Amino acid sequence: MAPTILVTGGTGVLGSQVVPLLRSAGHEIRVLSRHEREAVDGVEYVAVDLITGDGLAEALTGVRTVLHLAGGPKGDDASTENLVRASERAGTVEHLVLISVIGADVVPLGYFERKAKSERIVADSTIPSTILRAAQFHDLTLTTVQAMAKAPVLVAPSGIRWQPVASREVAARLAELTLGDPAGRVADMAGPRTYTLEELQRSYLQTVGKRRIRMPMRVPGKAGKAYRAGVNLSTETPAGTETWEEFLAARVPAA
Repeated sequence: MAPTILVTGGTGVLGSQVVPLLRSAGHEIRVLSRHEREAVDGVEYVAVDLITGDGLAEALTGVRTVLHLAGGPKGDDASTENLVRASERAGTVEHLVLISVIGADVVPLGYFERKAKSERIVADSTIPSTILRAAQFHDLTLTTVQAMAKAPVLVAPSGIRWQPVASREVAARLAELTLGDPAGRVADMAGPRTYTLEELQRSYLQTVGKRRIRMPMRVPGKAGKAYRAGVNLSTETPAGTETWEEFLAARVPAA
């Protein structure tokens, strides 16, 4: 039987797509969850608090590979620290895979800074690792433009460009990396096209048949400067193939 793979964030947008791919490769999967759940189709759910580390030692028993997908607005670095140290103490983990974000070390925002710290924690550990940086998913892009479009006046930050990528394509890449040998930091993964935030907003509004008064806004400070410089973009391969327009057509009913 193939060794067990431990997955954090296994019930999220990305994890829910990666786990079936790992199962189809013949692996037993142990997903860290906030609450106990019954095992289903070779997937075991274990209650663990990554922020405190409670339950990690037991969850890592017999695990050789860890795929760390869990993340949120706060505590990414703390949860990564706890996971890495517990994995080192377990003595069986041979490969740790981390998902991060393009521009983690150069975009001066808290989320990016915590991702950069998580990368350093993983890279500096005694466990061989693989780190994949990805662009914003189409799903997050859609949530963002939908929220902005709810207001009667659409704020339109100028100079902001995104390169959204399909989460299912990132999931496939992560499954490939998880089943392979440790590779360090691999090529970033972004979508096939770059869009201004205005283009993303406009295409969404056209799809749903809405009109909004637009209010251009220049993003101030270091964060605005970083985005205008395009540090959140990537020209590396592998790149996703699904465009934002294709995603919209499949997910959003046309007016």
